Amino acid sequence: MNWYVKLNKYFPVEEMKSKEHMERLLEEKADVYYKDESDLHVLMYAEFDTFIFIDYLWVSAKARGKGIGHSLIKKLKEKSKPIILEVEPVDYEDTDTAKRLHFYRREGFTHAQSIGYSRRSLATDKDTQMEILYWSPNNESEDFIYEQIKQMYEDIHTYKDKEVYGQSYQHVDEVLTYDENREMNNIFDDLQVDK
Repeated sequence: MNWYVKLNKYFPVEEMKSKEHMERLLEEKADVYYKDESDLHVLMYAEFDTFIFIDYLWVSAKARGKGIGHSLIKKLKEKSKPIILEVEPVDYEDTDTAKRLHFYRREGFTHAQSIGYSRRSLATDKDTQMEILYWSPNNESEDFIYEQIKQMYEDIHTYKDKEVYGQSYQHVDEVLTYDENREMNNIFDDLQVDK
């Protein structure tokens, strides 16, 4: 099974880029967009001067709990840059959402409660709410994280979108908001305690 099939089976359609989009990023933005894979994992990420963005992280069900995800995150942490990613809120009908959140909490990630993120999927034409998690080696502010995620959205998510999909994603200012008074519970508080 190739890397794209693995990701496509695991992640919701609203969150998936097309294979063409990802191949273009790997080829045309090879200086920032990377794929790290084995039979047991696929990690797609972008590394910029000031931060790292994890686009997709998949670990084979038969290898979960064996430290593969931890070692991949550890390798990224060794670069000493903030690491940012998007997650969907907990869906109790999809146990993988809770498992992902438990994993990132164990890895020391923080929920950016001031950052709002709602994007219309080109695949389903439905609005998708996401939350931003980040790991920060130097206690960077959520305002700093917000500026980085805006750059990622413009450089990665919307890269040649009209050419690839025949239509454009929404402008970054329609998708991302920053509000220190945003009424949002910490996403990790909704998790049941690790057993």
